[in-house]
Amino acid sequence: MFGNYMYYNTAYLIYLLPGLILGLYAQAKVKGAFAEYSKKESGGNFTGASLARKILDDHGLSHVPVNQVPGNLTDFYNPQDETLHLSQGVYGKSSVAALAVAAHECGHAIQDAEDYKPLRIRSWLVPAAQFGSNFAYILVFVGLIFSNFLTNLGIALYAIAVLFTLVTLPVEYNASSRAKNILATLLPSGDQKGVHKMLDAAALTYVASLVSALGTLLRLMAISNNRRN
Repeated sequence: MFGNYMYYNTAYLIYLLPGLILGLYAQAKVKGAFAEYSKKESGGNFTGASLARKILDDHGLSHVPVNQVPGNLTDFYNPQDETLHLSQGVYGKSSVAALAVAAHECGHAIQDAEDYKPLRIRSWLVPAAQFGSNFAYILVFVGLIFSNFLTNLGIALYAIAVLFTLVTLPVEYNASSRAKNILATLLPSGDQKGVHKMLDAAALTYVASLVSALGTLLRLMAISNNRRN
């Protein structure tokens, strides 16, 4: 039974391969761009932390702290407590890559301050999307044995996770657009190519996540349909 419906049926890989290939390509682009522009020092006399502080202050967000977190590319803005977190490879660095990442995260803080609707929707979807990602597969495959209702519930939950990745796209692209516009006024023209290359590569990872999520959803739907037939 499970040979027909689970991983052993190679026909279902058709749904997964595009997201997998695009994801690997996107990750390679991000790592390559970060490695390249981490070695290029900016002419703007900023570190990631000082740049973030200036951008936040310039936008009336002096109450938002800029904290350092371990790792590389672990940067994020938390809208729940209004805190901005920069990784070790960004916080104290003055490379073009570090400044591009810092400005992008500031873009999220500005979105939050301006009540940017896609960011609000994404925040609302977080609990349901996490639950769906964690338990959808379990419900689908338990449902294959016991009940179509459980299978359909699992697919519905995973669809929420897909919606989350879809809403994430405008959030991330908008934050990058804000970062590009801000850095065009703060950094010399020689830094702009690196800024755009970094942020465009990062944006591609979110496209890959959406393609992967859609592929998984289609796969689950195909499994369910196959069972009914």
